[in-house]
Amino acid sequence: MAVQALTDSTWFLRPKREFFAYAFHLLDFNQIPGDYCEFGCNEAVTFRMAHEGLVRTGDPLSRKMWAFDSFAGLPPPRSDADSHPRWVAGELSTSLDEFRRLCDSAGIPRERYTSVPGFYADTLPQATAPEQVAFAHVDCDMYSSASEVMAWLAPRMQNGMIVAFDDYFCASADQLSGERRALMEFQSEHPRWRFVPYSQYWWAAQSFLIEDCELDP
Repeated sequence: MAVQALTDSTWFLRPKREFFAYAFHLLDFNQIPGDYCEFGCNEAVTFRMAHEGLVRTGDPLSRKMWAFDSFAGLPPPRSDADSHPRWVAGELSTSLDEFRRLCDSAGIPRERYTSVPGFYADTLPQATAPEQVAFAHVDCDMYSSASEVMAWLAPRMQNGMIVAFDDYFCASADQLSGERRALMEFQSEHPRWRFVPYSQYWWAAQSFLIEDCELDP
């Protein structure tokens, strides 16, 4: 369903809006350095909420925003693990021009963010910036895409950062949730990082505070 305006009358979006404000406040309070990275930016809904959260907290650490998206909709499924009745190739598409227009209308300065257009298999292996991530919002729906995002985040993980999955509970009758499956595999391969549940901020979403197990007493 298209969301044209981020207003208080859109009742089901209120928890998500509050989450971004609280999350950035937590990161600022704990002095966690790094930028905001969003993976999956359809209609710039959460991107605008993230900017609103930064503005509400005053953004004392001057975080930059990054928008990673194909800007051409979902990619074709690569395997059965990508199967879900709602994930159809080409769906959830917002062009780069439309994304920028939506950001302009929300008062997000263009110098504040960087757009990285293209499918993750093509763009993430080449993306060397940002080097530090404080908050990653993973909304790429499909298992293969979420796995590529987690692989890119691996060398950028740090104690105290937040990783949020917008479709964490989006499973089907015969498949695990793609984002949850990608996270479970990441945890198995990277035991150094502990994902502590932080906020279930949306009917399908779950966020985590990252702890470095090497800091355990």
